[in-house]
Amino acid sequence: MNPRQIIGLLFVLLLLIQPGCRKEEINPNDPKAYINITIDPNSTFYQELNTVGGWMYLTSIPPSRGIIVYRYNLSEFLAYDRMPPNEPNNCCVDGNCTRLIVGDYFPFAYDECNEISYLLLNGSIMEGEGKFPLIQYNTTYNGQLLRIFN
Repeated sequence: MNPRQIIGLLFVLLLLIQPGCRKEEINPNDPKAYINITIDPNSTFYQELNTVGGWMYLTSIPPSRGIIVYRYNLSEFLAYDRMPPNEPNNCCVDGNCTRLIVGDYFPFAYDECNEISYLLLNGSIMEGEGKFPLIQYNTTYNGQLLRIFN
């Protein structure tokens, strides 16, 4: 092979490889809320979070519709926005919009309006039609204080 053929072959290979490098699509429904909450999950006020598998709702500043906090293991928590990530404004009446609920659906968060279930272990869709997983926030836990932020 001459140098021109080698360069041509490399060019074709680069074109074939490039489509595999796409990034995950960004959810346009992300509320882009400023989240910076610190709590002590070991206190009695947050008793639901004292055990692995425990969860509770936290309030937050709009445009967020609140936060679902889930204790994944002894040293790790997961936090998700309660705003449905797929078609969040489908069921808005007089400014009151649907929020994800956990309740009897544990370990799932459920969007009653769009009939979609999301797994709290990773935010993925478990049942129903949707494109986006739960909107997840960062968490850090030092053994005493839990910080939820974006």
